[in-house]
Amino acid sequence: MSSSLQSQIEENIAQIHQDIAAMQKHTDLPGPQPRLIAVSKVQPKERIIASLEAGHRVFGENKVQEASERWSALKPDYPEVELHLIGGLQTNKANKAVALFDVIQTLDRIKLAKALATEMEKQNRQLPVFIQVNTGEEDQKGGCLPSDLTELVKAAKDLGLNVIGLMCIPPAGDDPTLHFALLNKLAKRYGLERLSMGMSSDFALAATMGATDIRVGTAIFGERDYS
Repeated sequence: MSSSLQSQIEENIAQIHQDIAAMQKHTDLPGPQPRLIAVSKVQPKERIIASLEAGHRVFGENKVQEASERWSALKPDYPEVELHLIGGLQTNKANKAVALFDVIQTLDRIKLAKALATEMEKQNRQLPVFIQVNTGEEDQKGGCLPSDLTELVKAAKDLGLNVIGLMCIPPAGDDPTLHFALLNKLAKRYGLERLSMGMSSDFALAATMGATDIRVGTAIFGERDYS
């Protein structure tokens, strides 16, 4: 791993914090900066290691299998890493997700809540959970519809899950502020303190609208290569 790569990632992370601070100052909405979740999906191993060597410890992954292959090798050397699952989860992979991740951000249905509760009890791992809300009500996207949120929050809590917040991914092309505002309103309605919202294109804006966690990939690591 080159020192220049580590330096670049350090600069990228510093720039993200500067952009958030500037936006907070511009909007006169000071407050604590949100937790930065580095989205490491499809990123080369050397970039991940560079970010670890730069001191970053909170990462988000979209797929259980990819995360397992990556972090089963890295976590022993970096045991303080905190892994967030930020992609959709099938119920038949709940066991692997509970074993690997430290936070589940994509609970979106009662069937999955039951599977997670069963696995957490079995493995004696009580992970914090976000409920993913489909704020744009898009057919092709995961997430609980806002109209179904009351039922899911109650079911998850009745199952003993530690529901700490809400998460959303605004529709591409929409004004994200509408979705950030809705998520904030819903979180307050249900007494949830954490809001996971904002990505590489809009993280600074999300920070001024109540985000406690932002999920940033390319702004830290550079563009992904899907080839």
